[in-house]
Amino acid sequence: QVHLEESGGGPVESGGSLRLVCTASEMTYCMGWFRKAPGKEREGVAAIAIDGRTQYRNVMKGRSTISRDDAKKELYLEMNTLKPDDTAEYYCAARYNRCDLTAQRYNHWGKGTQVTVGA
Repeated sequence: QVHLEESGGGPVESGGSLRLVCTASEMTYCMGWFRKAPGKEREGVAAIAIDGRTQYRNVMKGRSTISRDDAKKELYLEMNTLKPDDTAEYYCAARYNRCDLTAQRYNHWGKGTQVTVGA
């Protein structure tokens, strides 16, 4: 069982930046960030494969950067120019093969970290 724990969330002003960190007991082939806002479906934000290839959903494309440090067993999400619509619980997830933003194919999930962007 892979244990994932997110940190780095919190309140931030509109236009601000945050860096989310996911600490993993084990890094897998593909690691991703997802988010869920109240009343909305869970959506993928970004994913990164073990070889460094990345994928981004349009929701935060150009305003976010995903990276990983396998030696430290950490996954990161740098978010910039945050908007109130970015307010959500952000989740780290891991899967063993392929790398895309299909949530159902991820095997392990963290409990999430809340990001709240003020108007």
